[in-house]
Amino acid sequence: MDRQVDGMVTSPARQTLADRFLASCGWQDSSRVRIAGDASNRAYDRLTRAEGGTAILMDAPPETGEDTRPFVHVAAHLRRIGLSAPEVLAADESTGFLLLEDLGDGLFARLMQQDPTTETPLYRAAVDVLIALHAADILPLPPCDADWLIDMTDPFFEWYLHREDATDRAAFHAAFRPCAELVAAAPRVTILRDYHAQNLLWLPDRHGVARVGLLDFQDALSGHRAYDLVSVLQDARRDVSPETKTEMLEYYLSRTHVDEAEFRRDYAALGLQRNLRILGIFARLAKRDGKPSYVDLVPRVWEYVKRNLAHPDLAPVARALAALPDPTPDFLEQLKAR
Repeated sequence: MDRQVDGMVTSPARQTLADRFLASCGWQDSSRVRIAGDASNRAYDRLTRAEGGTAILMDAPPETGEDTRPFVHVAAHLRRIGLSAPEVLAADESTGFLLLEDLGDGLFARLMQQDPTTETPLYRAAVDVLIALHAADILPLPPCDADWLIDMTDPFFEWYLHREDATDRAAFHAAFRPCAELVAAAPRVTILRDYHAQNLLWLPDRHGVARVGLLDFQDALSGHRAYDLVSVLQDARRDVSPETKTEMLEYYLSRTHVDEAEFRRDYAALGLQRNLRILGIFARLAKRDGKPSYVDLVPRVWEYVKRNLAHPDLAPVARALAALPDPTPDFLEQLKAR
């Protein structure tokens, strides 16, 4: 029987492994409270010692395909270049447990909900982190090449459209490939991929770019510098004001001196690619994993798709996707019911 403690559900075998890991690093007597779970198989608990002091336990079961090694590798790089990734206090790669520095609860998303006037300064701080990350040496990571960009949209056709006919997918692949090749040909930087307001923490006691705490970067790759900017400004979980989006794009461009026309073209292509994939992932979470609440986020993501398709250089792609259904209330209900 699974065990539940403070809202945390885990199997007896997994609980035993966690207890052994915590004992090995001196945290066996700490209390544990589940603080986060996400669309992946990872879970996070806050540990608190009776005498004071906290840490975060990452539980990433290897049998579900999780691997803690990329997190450790990328975290070391981010800390080396002056960014605030959590310090890895202890690790057991074989069982999938990490003990991490606790960066607190100051999530950007929560702070902006409490005080909307913080939106612009927080997003500017997030963009400053990207500027610093892109100016640093790139990590030797797998690349986001044209094939990767195209293949990663497949969940949209498999789960969101849920059609047996592959015509739509083939038409999109053919129309999008020139855009993907242009994106892939641009100079590469380290991209974190899940860079958004629910994975960023405000650390006011630190200075400069270190004031932004970074989470959920184990899927980092080498790719186009616009990727994480798309991720943070075209947020599936919250509306970013049009003024903030415009200001942040201009702010990034003014400090990196990249070709503006090419950057905006690639930004739109990556915005389309990323949001099509997100639609597919949300549909899969609803249909396969029994998490229909993700469908409620679909209309916002669909708006991002349409705005990116409005870029003139994406006109052939827009024509290839012209017959796709809008997410009407009936369509969304069907998506939840599949």
